[in-house]
Amino acid sequence: MKHIIQLLLLTVIGFIVFGYYHKNIGDTEGDKWVGIGVLILAFVLMPVFIYHRYKNKKIKDYELNFNLKKEEDTENQ
Repeated sequence: MKHIIQLLLLTVIGFIVFGYYHKNIGDTEGDKWVGIGVLILAFVLMPVFIYHRYKNKKIKDYELNFNLKKEEDTENQ
């Protein structure tokens, strides 16, 4: 999974650099390549990265739950 994420990141960077290069030489297709790179970043790379980072974690540890009341230590009182 780590290699897939790295490959996707390099692909996104490649699309964006290719798009800016074409945009600088005066080609109108540059915006299309930058847009494709940003779309891949937002809709493919980020969900894969989030899945990879949190697949074996307990999500309950990261959630705020105000209904759980902690038992107070009243042994010294």
